[in-house]
Amino acid sequence: MNFELVKQVGMASGLETLCGQAYGAKQYDKLGVQTYRAIVTLTVVTIPISLLWVFIGKLLTLIGQDPVISHEAGRYIVWLIPGLFAYAVCQPLTKFLQSQSLIFPMLWSSIATLLLHIPLSWLLVFKTSMGFTGAALAISISYWLNTFMLAAYIRFSCSCKVTRSPPTIEAFRGVGLFLRIALPSALMLW
Repeated sequence: MNFELVKQVGMASGLETLCGQAYGAKQYDKLGVQTYRAIVTLTVVTIPISLLWVFIGKLLTLIGQDPVISHEAGRYIVWLIPGLFAYAVCQPLTKFLQSQSLIFPMLWSSIATLLLHIPLSWLLVFKTSMGFTGAALAISISYWLNTFMLAAYIRFSCSCKVTRSPPTIEAFRGVGLFLRIALPSALMLW
């Protein structure tokens, strides 16, 4: 797992506290608001990270790395950018489910994603001309598949009927509170 994903996992860990408190207090609407707030915040944080990733090949060359390897690393990481955004959505969804002890949906979506990822990787790496960039694209696609499966479960499952809520403007308020909890969590994991 790379540094940026660790940062997202760390920031999403702040949700464990907030969602756990909301669920324990039976403030189910807050559970949804906190999850949306985390999705919005992590997505915003992902934008500058993805911009950095676009130029990482040139940055690696500037700090003295081999130009050929730097260029190839830059090509690889650009194909991971879509997965970075998927991860920014997926992490809060997993914390939303974990706070309610809904572990099996995450298990089944992970197994389904793995079963799809293996042939997808083989196809994109060996059966196309993409090579190693096909591996990065397969990772990005798999992250999105897992995210969509979890979102579909939350949207359509009876288990989440009480806790799911529609997105509201409230998700944009209180970002500072979320960051006060999320940033120390990210630093702790880092």
